[in-house]
Amino acid sequence: MSQVVDIPEPEVLEAVAFAGEALGPFFLEDPGKGSAGASFEAFAALDVSAAAEEWPFGAREEVQCGLANMVGGLAGGVTDELTWEFRRLFVGPGHKAAAPWGSVYTDHDGVIFGVSALDLADWMRTHGIARLARDGEPQDHIGLLLMLMAWIARNRPELLREFCRDHFFTWSSHYLVRLERASEHPFYTGLAELTRTSLEGIERSLGLEVTHPRFFR
Repeated sequence: MSQVVDIPEPEVLEAVAFAGEALGPFFLEDPGKGSAGASFEAFAALDVSAAAEEWPFGAREEVQCGLANMVGGLAGGVTDELTWEFRRLFVGPGHKAAAPWGSVYTDHDGVIFGVSALDLADWMRTHGIARLARDGEPQDHIGLLLMLMAWIARNRPELLREFCRDHFFTWSSHYLVRLERASEHPFYTGLAELTRTSLEGIERSLGLEVTHPRFFR
């Protein structure tokens, strides 16, 4: 007898995809490079109150606070301060103030390509899901997982709960709290706030019971 898969309602799937696609690029795009500036400029033009009313997940006050910090942080446009903060937090060189890979926090030795990253890669191979990371880079980057969450919601909705429960929400809130504390720029403080409350809202909406690992950072 085949197992019945509980697929979320279409409006929930669309909202999950929207949240992932809206937030993911800001963890991935260096504001000082290429065409990324257009995404930041578009966000800077948001009406915070209206956007907060329409945002699909998260505690209203936290959503509004996150959006206000992000929009306020872009008041001067894409500045050198914004660009350097992105690099300081996520890229380096050298120490990254908020390294964006899950296994850095869940692996005893704090390494990329730790056990949780390898488990995610195995899960993706098992289900025929193509890598989003470039060759030689780990898949468990917070920005990539937001984009992957959106892709799964649109294309493999039967896997969404399993992906979020077992491979993403296990560490996302822990990381986003650390990012909020590490940020020295209101845009990235707000991005951490908005992303955390959104993912916690998705967790509640999907009715997930997430088991959190031991964190080493």
